[in-house]
Amino acid sequence: MFKRWKSSLNSTVNEWLKSDRAYHIIFWVLFYAFLVIIDPKDNGTMSYHLLKEFIIVVFFAVIVYININYLIPSYLTNRNYLVYLFILALLALILMPIKTTILYLISYHSVSIQTKILHNMFFVFLSSFFVGLSSTIYQIMNDWIKHQRERKELQNQTLQSELKYLKAQINPHFLFNTLNSLYALTLKKSDIAPEIVLRLSEMMRYMLYECNEKEVALEKEVNYIRNYLELEKIRHGEDCKISFAVAGDPKNKYIAPLMFIPFIENSFKHGLNKQIGNAFVDIQMDISQQDVRMDISNSKSHTVPTAYKKRSGGIGLVNIRRRLELLYPEKYDLKIAESPNDYSVNLSIELV
Repeated sequence: MFKRWKSSLNSTVNEWLKSDRAYHIIFWVLFYAFLVIIDPKDNGTMSYHLLKEFIIVVFFAVIVYININYLIPSYLTNRNYLVYLFILALLALILMPIKTTILYLISYHSVSIQTKILHNMFFVFLSSFFVGLSSTIYQIMNDWIKHQRERKELQNQTLQSELKYLKAQINPHFLFNTLNSLYALTLKKSDIAPEIVLRLSEMMRYMLYECNEKEVALEKEVNYIRNYLELEKIRHGEDCKISFAVAGDPKNKYIAPLMFIPFIENSFKHGLNKQIGNAFVDIQMDISQQDVRMDISNSKSHTVPTAYKKRSGGIGLVNIRRRLELLYPEKYDLKIAESPNDYSVNLSIELV
């Protein structure tokens, strides 16, 4: 029973500490303690001093929350700057005599303190106006921080959604073709069938369990591409030439998952068909300490007039362009070109 009550209490406290209200209360308590320490105690008692500082804090809080909850949304947000400053000054002017009167009344024990309070009315106005402006600066900074946080969260959600869509897009097309090949080889009782199952299993494990991270080991990404290409070699047989060369060491380097596979998948989808003689897909990856570059070229059919750029406008490559913009802004270079005999993609991504 006690453990349940303690757990519930801890949960309530944690939720409260995460709320803005908690930070506001903590701020005003600390501000009150600060004023109590630094403000001269005059000739009054400690109870009078504590009461006086409490009243000062209350009036500061009044102008702050009227400013945050009403003046800023109604005037400052709508760019009515002069009207906003005028109303804020007017509010400080209205609060000045009220605050002065209350402080004057609680200082009945000392005529000198009352006289000092009356002489400080202009200071009361200035301090209230300054506190109001300070809360405006705080609110502007707070809104900017929230906006940046929401923007990052939205970007992250967008990236996750796009990655899930990318994975869903690659899987059915490739999986369907691979399973068809596996079925045909199984009927023939081919010794290659177990190898297909093993490679396909490795690919599915990588996509399901490791591609959910923001970055993956480049070594694993390269291994995924190798498995993909080996399965395509088995599926296409001797009908086409498929080559993949890696220069450089992928170890201890990291990259966003599935950045290259849409281009590779696209080269097989459009570059290998029965209308193309001497079909080929040639892939070269160069890895340095600073970046990774992948050059892909594939054959094209002379009877198909579709330009590569039009094909690259498909959802998959539009999606990968979007991911590149979000994940590697100004840190990648993508070039897509077409010649009479082939299409080519050159993608370079900075790793650091």
